[in-house]
Amino acid sequence: MPGEHPREAESTASGGKTDSRSEPRTPVRAVALRACAATIFGGIAAVPAIAQEPEAAMPMLPAISAPEVLQAAIVAGVLFATFLTAIFLIRDRGRVASENAALKSRLAETSARARRYETLMSFRDQRTILWSSDTKKADIVGALPLESGAPEDRAQFLAFGRWLTPRSAALLDQASAALREQHRDFNLMVETQNGSALEVQGHYTPASILVRFIALSAAQQMQARLRLENQKLAADYDDLLSMMDGLDMPAWVRGHDGKLKWVNQAYAEAVEAKDPESAIHAGRELLGTQVREEIAAHHRQAALYRDDVSTVVRGDRHIMSVVDFASRNGAAGVARDISDLESMRDKLKRAEQNHVETLNNLMTAVAIFDSQQKLRFYNNAFQLLWDIDPGYLDSAPENALLLDHLRSLGKVGERPDWRGWVEGLLKDAYRTVGPKEDLWHLPDGRTLRVVCSPQANGGVTWVFENLTEQMKLESRYTTEVRVRGETLDNLAEGVAVFSRDGKIKLFNPAFLRFWNIEQGTLQIDTHISALRKRCEVVAKDSPWAELMADITGFDAERHDRQGQTELIDGKVLRYAVISLPNQQVMLTFIDMTDSVNVERALQEKNEALQRAYKLKNDFVQHISYELRTPLTNIRGFAEVLAMGQTGELNERQREYIDHINASSVILSETIDDILDLATVDAGFMQLDIGEVPVRETIDASAALVAERLAEHRIALKLDTKSAPRTFFGDEMRIKQVLYNLLSNAANFAPPESTITLACRQIHNGVEFSVHDDGPGMSEEVLGVVFSRFESRANGGRRRGAGLGLSIVKSFVELHGGTVRIDTGAGKGTTVICFFPFPPDGGVREAAE
Repeated sequence: MPGEHPREAESTASGGKTDSRSEPRTPVRAVALRACAATIFGGIAAVPAIAQEPEAAMPMLPAISAPEVLQAAIVAGVLFATFLTAIFLIRDRGRVASENAALKSRLAETSARARRYETLMSFRDQRTILWSSDTKKADIVGALPLESGAPEDRAQFLAFGRWLTPRSAALLDQASAALREQHRDFNLMVETQNGSALEVQGHYTPASILVRFIALSAAQQMQARLRLENQKLAADYDDLLSMMDGLDMPAWVRGHDGKLKWVNQAYAEAVEAKDPESAIHAGRELLGTQVREEIAAHHRQAALYRDDVSTVVRGDRHIMSVVDFASRNGAAGVARDISDLESMRDKLKRAEQNHVETLNNLMTAVAIFDSQQKLRFYNNAFQLLWDIDPGYLDSAPENALLLDHLRSLGKVGERPDWRGWVEGLLKDAYRTVGPKEDLWHLPDGRTLRVVCSPQANGGVTWVFENLTEQMKLESRYTTEVRVRGETLDNLAEGVAVFSRDGKIKLFNPAFLRFWNIEQGTLQIDTHISALRKRCEVVAKDSPWAELMADITGFDAERHDRQGQTELIDGKVLRYAVISLPNQQVMLTFIDMTDSVNVERALQEKNEALQRAYKLKNDFVQHISYELRTPLTNIRGFAEVLAMGQTGELNERQREYIDHINASSVILSETIDDILDLATVDAGFMQLDIGEVPVRETIDASAALVAERLAEHRIALKLDTKSAPRTFFGDEMRIKQVLYNLLSNAANFAPPESTITLACRQIHNGVEFSVHDDGPGMSEEVLGVVFSRFESRANGGRRRGAGLGLSIVKSFVELHGGTVRIDTGAGKGTTVICFFPFPPDGGVREAAE
């Protein structure tokens, strides 16, 4: 291998054995040096002996001195050592040359073997990852085909999750971890993200860990894909069974022979088996024989069976919703216990039937529409209220079509923009989150309180309550209360009412005046004992001791009585003690000085006032209701004539028809104004407080008078620079206010002049003003301009009913605002309406 030592490579190639020729030997130079040294030292050692016996040693040689012998010995030793060294060098050189030749031969053989191994490892059908130890970097050898989907880059290849499928990457990571930590070999199939299959082998040795990726042939690829698909299906099947085992409803799987093959824990509990295996072994069936035969018969026609069946679970009869699916290899099913659901359904049906019976017995009309705006229920009162053919109602008409049908029958009053009104009504009804109320004035004179209440399923319940009689009664009651309040305050008779605990609950100014009590010093709930002390001061013969006994006494029965007393100022008072309900007592005091004349005058005036007020209200209300039906007929016939259904009209006839329509519209508006005022008087008028868009409201009001202004060449200037974007109020009533103000200004503005409609925000509200350059109002007219049926024609083009400014004042005051008029000769008229904000409530009732 590259980077290995040659001897190590040779040793590895030969199986770790070393050749005998390569055993370590003593170096030649060292041997020679040793021989030379021995020779020298031997010569030196021999010198003394030679010197002692020169004659014996060298009898034939001339005499030699000791130094010369020493030198000769050294030279001889050196020569001998040199000779030995040369001999050893020659022998060692041959051996070294032989060893070098052997090493070169083995190196060449090892290099060739390494090149063969590298050639084998470089085939593009496998790639190997090698770890020499757990802490060292892995080596990667070989390559895989490009079509396998495996990257060639080292870092990308080691990131298995980037090129293997998530399932294969997870399996490989688990197997690799087990290989490294537990030394467990593996052999598995993995799938790349492009769909190719690879075989992965993992092997552990004490020196290294090896993971090999092997590309497969086409046949092997097919077999591997089948193997992977089988693994995936087996895993999915196991997951499915695990999931079904966790269900709280019985589930089962049958084999092709129809016998139970698998059941979950819920099935075992339902058939009272110890566990699923016991249920399968014992063949315990959840469903009866007849049901199973019915399922088998159904499967011959269709694969899916779905029905509700009755069966016994833990000894009790239950209703189960069974779903069973059959295939060629068997069937699988699940049963859901719907006994409680069926019980709830029965209860719901009974409750619905009870509700239907209850609603049919109500006198209030009720209609229920679903989320598709189709009529799903109506009670008997609804059919009687509108007098509609039940067959038409049973056809489930849409809400809008039903309103159109009522319009065609003349049951609902006309609107200037009928389609827009219907769309707005249904939009509010089906998109609101809370109930909404409205008052409908029908052409036949009836008044309905209409409540639309949204349902949770997207539908709407309409409730129609006939308030005609109630409005009349409450109008009379409101009138009586007002009259009585005014009468009480203006009576010459002093009145005081006490509760059974002796506290004063009601008194009028005459009572304070008679007893010289300053206004504001006497408070409600003041006890009679404190009042007695103050009154006895001004009385000559005080009756308050007896009055106190009458009020606070413990008598079971109270008796009315009368008396008279005189005050220190000479005034004579006649009093009466009158028992009231709830153990209350009323004291009345009359000034008898000129009592007869004053009493007669007050009584006549009061009665006349009541009769006149009642007569006026009854007359106006009656006439208004009576005019609506003929007016509707007039407008309808005029529209028929205008459409040419009875024949073609000439220009003069068409002009007459236009005048009829215009007059009908004016009369209809007058009637609507009268009814609105009647609603206010009755205390039924309610404001639908919401966010009012200022600019849109002004534009809508201006559009209603555009024709009238254009007819007289009058310009309309809108000034909204200082106006807020929105404020809180009743948008429809504010439009009526602005329309009446603009109509009034258009009636008095001279031709080719300009009417200014301005809106601005002030510190505590919004202020609308309408200015015209007309003749203005005199002080006399200004005093009665807000009175009903007070019309003025000085400078005006037509004389109206005198209700426009009354409507304005009523609606503005319902908002808690005020109306004032700035006028004068030569400066025109400016009507200013102020709307405070924020309102003190979402809906403001009409003042009693």
